[in-house]
Amino acid sequence: MGLPPAHLVGMTRIRRNGRVIWEQEFLTGPDNMCHSIENLEYHYFKYSHLLHAGDVHVHYMGAANLSFAYSVRTEDGDSIEISIPDFGAPLVNGIAHVKSAFRPGGVKPL
Repeated sequence: MGLPPAHLVGMTRIRRNGRVIWEQEFLTGPDNMCHSIENLEYHYFKYSHLLHAGDVHVHYMGAANLSFAYSVRTEDGDSIEISIPDFGAPLVNGIAHVKSAFRPGGVKPL
């Protein structure tokens, strides 16, 4: 599969009732990262306990789009869309607030 394009431009949108209520462009890809993929892999794989034959490792390259910084609050029924035209159709996820099944301190090691 290889490396992604070096420079990608995408858009993050929040929709409410089919209407865009917030959007922001983002840049991603290796040219827009603080560290190279090679450097990330070196620092990850230098630990022998993380090396397992047959494991597949995926690097996600994100962006710092913060709708919260613009006082946007999501509501039930909203959807979040992330699109990068080079990758085809956008990723769209709906929002539904649910009561958490966990309480602080409620998660314990096995």
